[in-house]
This record gives sequence, C-alpha cells and structure tokens, in this order.
Amino acid sequence: MEMQQFHYDNKIVRNFMYASIVFGVVGMLVGLILAFMFMFPNMTSGISFLSFGRLRPLHTNAVIFAFIGNAMFAGIYYSMQRLLKTRMYSDLLSKINFWGWQLIIVAAAITLPLGYSTSKEYAELEWPIDIAIALIWVVFGINMIGTIIKRRERHIYVAIWFYIATFITVAVLHIFNSFELPVSLLKSYSVYAGVQDALVQWWYGHNAVAFFLTTPFLGLMYYFLPKAANRPIYSYRLSIIHFWSLIFIYIWAGPHHLLYSSLPDWAQNLGVVFSVMLIAPSWGGMINGLLTLRGAWDKVRTDVVLKFFVVAITGYGMATFEGPMLSLKNVNAIAHFTDWIIAHVHVGALAWNGFMTFSMVYWLLPRLTKTKLYSTKLANFHFWIGTLGIILYALPMYVAGFTQASMWKQFKPDAGSLEYGNFLETVTQIMPMYWMRAIGGTLFLIGVLVMVYNVVKTIRQGSAVEDDLAEAPALPVIASKRLKGEKWHSWLERKPVQFMVYTTIAILIGGLIQILPTIMVKSNIPTIAAVKPYTPLELQGRDIYIREGCVGCHSQMIRPFRSEVERYGEYSKSGEFVYDHPFLWGSKRTGPDLAREGVPGKPFNGGRDDVWHFNHMYDPQSISPGSIMPRYQWLIKNELDNSDIQAKMEAMVTLGVPYSKEEIANAMQNIDAQASKIETNLMNNTEINKAFSKDVDKPLKNREIVALIAYLQRLGTDTQVKKAKN
Repeated sequence: MEMQQFHYDNKIVRNFMYASIVFGVVGMLVGLILAFMFMFPNMTSGISFLSFGRLRPLHTNAVIFAFIGNAMFAGIYYSMQRLLKTRMYSDLLSKINFWGWQLIIVAAAITLPLGYSTSKEYAELEWPIDIAIALIWVVFGINMIGTIIKRRERHIYVAIWFYIATFITVAVLHIFNSFELPVSLLKSYSVYAGVQDALVQWWYGHNAVAFFLTTPFLGLMYYFLPKAANRPIYSYRLSIIHFWSLIFIYIWAGPHHLLYSSLPDWAQNLGVVFSVMLIAPSWGGMINGLLTLRGAWDKVRTDVVLKFFVVAITGYGMATFEGPMLSLKNVNAIAHFTDWIIAHVHVGALAWNGFMTFSMVYWLLPRLTKTKLYSTKLANFHFWIGTLGIILYALPMYVAGFTQASMWKQFKPDAGSLEYGNFLETVTQIMPMYWMRAIGGTLFLIGVLVMVYNVVKTIRQGSAVEDDLAEAPALPVIASKRLKGEKWHSWLERKPVQFMVYTTIAILIGGLIQILPTIMVKSNIPTIAAVKPYTPLELQGRDIYIREGCVGCHSQMIRPFRSEVERYGEYSKSGEFVYDHPFLWGSKRTGPDLAREGVPGKPFNGGRDDVWHFNHMYDPQSISPGSIMPRYQWLIKNELDNSDIQAKMEAMVTLGVPYSKEEIANAMQNIDAQASKIETNLMNNTEINKAFSKDVDKPLKNREIVALIAYLQRLGTDTQVKKAKN
C-alpha cells in the first residue's frame, strides 16, 4: 500500500491557543472588575464605557467567544488533522478563520463598551458583526468539511461527530436569532417582538451553551482524554447513544428559561419535559469520560493534565444535573432571577470549559514546542488555586440565591403583606456573599496568571512551533453500500455527507416544532387593545435603556406568584409586548422588576415621579441608601440625538408597529412636546432648577435623561392594572 507524506499544520493550532490564553486573561479580568462593582458600584463613575451595564456583555462575549471559542478552534484544528490523517483542507481558510475571528473579537471589544448592543443574551453584537460571524463560521465549516472529504482515515471518529453537530447547529442558531432590521450602521431592531423574540432568543441562548460550550468540548474530551490517559474511550456504543440523544434532545430545552413567563404554557411544558430528559445523555457523556480513567487513577494523582480533566468532567456532570433540576417548575420558581443561576452558569464555565481548556494547554504546549512543561509544580498550584476559586465563587452564590428567593417570597405572619417589601433589604443581606464571590474570582484569575507565566517560560525554553511530518496510506475508494456484516452506524461513519444530513434533521425537529407555531399562529399571542406603540421620545428612551445594559440587572416580567403581584403589580401578559423589538424580560434581578414602573402604587411598585428618576440616575445612593446601582450622570450631560428617529419609526413600521405617516412626520414635534412636560416637572424642583436653569444653550428637555424618564414612566401604563392591596 502506497504511503503518503504530509505535514500537520501546528501553527494554526498555536495561534488559536495563544489567542485563547490572552483573551482569557482579559475576559476574566473584566469579570473580576464587575464582581467588585457590586461592592463599589461607582468605582468607574463618570466613565460611560466602563459602566457595569456595558462591561457585562463584554465579559460574557470575551469569555465565551474569545477565550473558549479560540480554545475550541485550537483543539479542533489539532485533533481533526490527526484523526483524519491529513492536513487541513486549506491553509488560506485556516488563516481567514483565525484572523477573521480575532477581528470580530476586537470589534466586540470596541462596540460593546460604546453601547452598541442588541441586548439579547450572548447575541449582543450588532448586525455588521453578526454578518461577519456568519461568514467566518462558514469559512470554518468549509475548511472542516473539506478536510473530512480528503481524509486518509476510513471512519470519522466520535470527536468529529460533535464537531459536525457544532458547526451545523451554531450556524442555524446564529442566523435565525440574528434576523434584524438595520436602522443605521450600528443600530438595528430584532424582526421578532415580545414573546416570539423571547422564544427565539432562548432557543438560541440555551443552545449556544449547548452547541458552542458543550458539544465541541465533548468532542475535545473524546480526543484529548484518551490521549492524556493513554487508554481507549470506555464505550464506543455509549458514545453513539450519547451523541444522537444529546443533539436531538438539547435543541428542545430552550423554553425552560421562560417558565412562568408570558410564553404559552404548551411551549413551557415542552421545554420542561425535554430538559429533564437531557440528564440521561449528559451523564452518559460524563460517565464515558470518567470510566475511561478506570485503572489509571494512580496516574491521575500525579498527572496534572488528568487532574484538570477530572474536575472539568465532574463540573460538566454537576452542571448538567443541575440544569434539568432547574427546569422543574417548582425549582425554577425559586431559582429564576436569583444568584443561584449565576452559580450554575459559572460551575459550567469555570470548571467544564475553563479546566478543559487548561488541560488542553498543558497537554498541547510541550508537544508543539518539543520540550517539557517548564514547571509541573506551578501547574499543580494552578489546579488547586483554580479549584478553590471555583468553590469560593459558586457556594456563596448558591447561598445568595436561596437568600434572595426566601426573602422575596416571605410574608408577615398576618399574611397580609410582604415581610421584606423594600428590595434593598435583600441586597444588603447578601453583600458578604458578593465579597466571597470576588475573592473566589480573584483566586481563579491568579491561577490563570500563573499558567500564563508557565506557558511563557515553556515557550522560551522550547523550539519554535513547526509543522509535524506525518505519513499515512491513501484512502481507498469507499463503498457506498453497507458491507456484509457492517453495522448501520459504522457505515454512517464513513459517509460524512449522510452523517451531516442526519445531524441536521436531528437538530431541526425540535426548533421547528417549538418556534413555528409561536411565530405563525397568531392565537398563541393574544393582543390587548389598550397596548399602543411607544411615542418617539419613549422609543428613544428605550434605546438608551438598551444601550446602557439596564436589562442585565432589571427584569420586565412579573410572574403569576402572589409575592410578585404584591410587590410589583398584576402579572405580565403576552399581549403587552407585541411592539417590543427586542423583548426586555431580563434574566437576573440585581434590582427590582420594572414591568409596572410607571403605574402608581406602593413605594416599591412604581409610580415614582420624574424628579425621583432624575435623582436616582444621578446618584442612586442618595435616593436609596445601600443601593449598588452605579451612577449614570452622563445621561444628564449628553444631548439627545434625534437625527434618526424617523428612520427608527419607519423600521418599526416595517416590523408591524402601527405608526402612521403623520406620526412619523411629526416625530420631532411630539418629542419636544413630551420632553417639555417632563422638563417642567423637573424644573419645579428647586435644586434641579438651580443647577440647570442657566444652561439655555442646552435645555434639560434635550438631554438623554428626559427620554429615559419618559420610557420608565410609560412601563405598565397601557393595561388596566389594579393597585396592589395595602
């Protein structure tokens, strides 16, 4: 049999790995800054692009797409070449993939702090960057598929199954969730509204976790763990069951993020059923990984790479047990909107993705640089301080979550009113947990910095990364039909096109069944006649609310619980959100819900006057002692830019919002009239009048704060909401 010589491309692996390390430090440093902002909310006061609301999406995007994304590409490019016994299909496509991805990351790092955001979780980037992501992802896919086709190995190994599912599903998720109508170069509106937008977003959001943070890393586990342990994977049959059941079931689970919301009950219940089912394939993968180490536990005690693998896989098992449990309605009623979810997410991100990445770095680097790791002791120190950091991060957040839920729902003994009516009572109670979280995050980052030092020293003592020479026989012509005695899946493993087709069908079924009825069947989202479109000034205020990332801390979704109705007012209905492009239900209550903020009621149930909102944005602590909300003083200084308001309204008309031509033509007059009323209310306050009456060149009515006040005062006022009983 003729042997062919070729070279594995190690330089592309090196590039992605180094990028992952650099961006990992940046992303985690931003996360640590955010953690300390809970204790020192005004530590970046006055600097708009360093505010909490703008840095939070930068942190999540940097960690997910820059740190973990680059690590994913590094592992895939290394393992795929060796599993298929061929160089990547195209060096040019590999380079475009690398440099294109880094440019996308840089674009995100610039635009998000500047406030250019769609506000959709894990999909905040604006439309030009979304297009770039799609193009670079297609480049990656073409390179991967081309490599599979020109392979020298008859069968495609289990790791590559997961890579294929990752490429197909992320492409589908990103494209469908990113349908948006551009207004300008860096402003767009989601084509979906309200409930429909929420369903599509969390179909994407949950499955971005599934198919960007989970399936590719499971593929990497199936390759790197056997290599590091020098043992075959525990069960080939279990890997087949694991793969197909996981990709089929995962795609259905998105609605569990929207339990007790305005999403139709049938969609919520469907999400619950499949989320609970998800524990079986998830734990199947964990078991397959851990049992691969049977007979190698002595090696685990001494091999730092295997230590990272064990904690990573254990973290995966914990997170994938907790996820289905959080999908049960009685558990979700407690956990949702609390810091419990923060703990859950970070067990997955820090332990599963973080430690998997670290194990790959420590295994790959010596092989790429043809040397030994500079210091095994430092790597072990990284392992132990990182593990301690995860524990000190997660446990306080679990305690904080339980504390929040119990305090929010607790009634006085006479059962007539809430025990803790003031939301701030909960905040002050959990401040010690926020301190512990920050300490845990600091320890984890210290571990990463130790790894960086170890990596740099290893690189310096090693050789320059060069392509490895390899040799393999040419792949003979593969029979299209199943061979005698050949099992179906074995046949499928040598037919990549058919494999991709079956994978696509498996991941599309759940999405189509959930999303199409919600979008196509109008009766699923009943309208409310009293709900009207936002005025031009309120629309401007809503865009400022989105720009400042307010949705990261405040929900706009009152669930049908007695405690929430008592605190915030009547529970939310699906028809209230038909003109909301995008939806702003939120996923965390660091501050109180704002769904009824404009409705008169109790002090903690909206109805605050314009002066209160003005002072609250200027200096929250002066209005609410103990508040951890940062100041937004630039809103009072900045002049409101109304140059594109008509374009915004015309875009909304295209999306089905019933603005008349007259309303669009008179937008500026309507803004001036509504802003003048708010200005009058504000200037009646002696202190505000004294501070701003002399600035005739830029009157108060022309500033951004007025638009934001208009939006906040509008919330909840369309529907007839009864006041909460005293």
